[in-house]
Amino acid sequence: MFKYIGSSWLLTIVQIFVMMQLTPFMLEAFDVHASAQLTASGETLYSGSYGVWLVIVAMTGILKLFIVGVPMASVRFLSQCIERKDDEGYNKVLSTCIGMCLALGAAAVLIGGGLYFFFDSKYLSGEKVALLGPDALRGARIAYLMVVVQLGAGFVGRLPYAILAAHHDFYHRNAIQAGELIVRLALTMLFLSYDADIVYLAVIQFISLALEFIVAMYVVKRRHPHVKFNLANYDRSRMRDILSFSLFSMLLNIGALLAFRIDALVIGESSWSIEGVTMYDNGNKFFEYMISLVLGIGLVVMPFATRMKTRGDISQLSAIFFKWSKVALSIALCIGLFLLVLGPEFLKAWLEDSYRSESGSITQILVVSFFFFLPVRGVALPVLMGLGLPQKPALAILLMGALNLVISLALVETSYGLNGVALGTAIPNTLFAIYVVWITCRELGVSVSSYLRYVVLRALLGSLVPVSFLLWCKFGLGVEGWLPVLSSGVGMVVLFGLTWIFFVYRKDAHLDLRGELVARLWRRRTA
Repeated sequence: MFKYIGSSWLLTIVQIFVMMQLTPFMLEAFDVHASAQLTASGETLYSGSYGVWLVIVAMTGILKLFIVGVPMASVRFLSQCIERKDDEGYNKVLSTCIGMCLALGAAAVLIGGGLYFFFDSKYLSGEKVALLGPDALRGARIAYLMVVVQLGAGFVGRLPYAILAAHHDFYHRNAIQAGELIVRLALTMLFLSYDADIVYLAVIQFISLALEFIVAMYVVKRRHPHVKFNLANYDRSRMRDILSFSLFSMLLNIGALLAFRIDALVIGESSWSIEGVTMYDNGNKFFEYMISLVLGIGLVVMPFATRMKTRGDISQLSAIFFKWSKVALSIALCIGLFLLVLGPEFLKAWLEDSYRSESGSITQILVVSFFFFLPVRGVALPVLMGLGLPQKPALAILLMGALNLVISLALVETSYGLNGVALGTAIPNTLFAIYVVWITCRELGVSVSSYLRYVVLRALLGSLVPVSFLLWCKFGLGVEGWLPVLSSGVGMVVLFGLTWIFFVYRKDAHLDLRGELVARLWRRRTA
């Protein structure tokens, strides 16, 4: 499993690299700080054009709900067919999912077209947005429609990845996605260097995703020639089973949307307007990629859990659940402790003139909740999905998203401001994580206390070492600028690694890092 998960982590590293390059480049390309214009009252429009793009992404993200979890359901049902060696059933499931994705994609385009008028009246009107000028507003309208069409057409484009995941072909899946990211980075720098127009961002997205689908289909045909990617084997009788599972997957998507994507719309409608959207996004930048790191675990865990249940043997799942939950928590702590202490300093060094202090406090508020959320999202939730038990976590994440929306709306116009929106995400995240850990332990027949003892206790004690070092760097040395902040991060990672090897994972029942290193060194010396 580690090799598969490791390839997903390499993909996330590529994602982080692309994000680190693109964010300051795009802010500068749209000439945020240099071309800020003043209203008659002396107000400054901060990062307007980039903020409009973020609103378009958030607004069209709602349309992804129309896919109702079909790709996730397809992984589960295709995995079952592979385990049973049922090629006929495999192609029937695939054809049925293709037909469903085509129909749902068409519905998403129609609804997205109707929502254009809401987008135009709510987010492209007002004195502040008018400062962008008629050309920028016209470009935003065109970009919105282009993204809607691309998103609807992309529903069926997610199925090649489902095929690769069901076959545990994670290397090629991740390599294709990494290639798409590099293409998008190159095209963005090329196009925006020529002209900082929002329309180009939509064009780039369309080109890169089209190339991604073509390459993914080529790989599927070469590696799995028995796969018939067409509608010839469409089986209406299989729709009910797929829908019954995918509807709960859709609830997961709705909850995730409300929890992580709706904030831009809440802020855009508030007195913070479009400039607040960019400030919040800068503070929220890292968490999508932290989720990607643990999703790399989940993408492997879920098909394994499905196959174990199909064979009628889930005895190994509790060990997998414990082992990889601890790994996910370790990843969250390694990145999150740095952001908790030196997040504002890192953002200031990275974004320079585009940095606002609100972004740093948003990062610090959110990161605490992700210590709870990430191990659950990366391991506990995929285990339940693989066992065919999506109902309770789906309803829980839906409630989490709804609570996020309520708290964010209640606090955004108070003295809490953008920090209130961050609290609206952090509090429900934590409550959701606690609940899902409880039900997963119950389903696997293990106690919550044993989970906390194995996964949390040593990691919590071990965190005192890197945190103490970071606090000394922050308050003792007063680190500022790229080199001091980066050096502090490197030093923290070294201390973290040593602490985890010689304390947190020492004589670990499932992953003894010190023992593994000693054994490897001994084999090399005696080879």
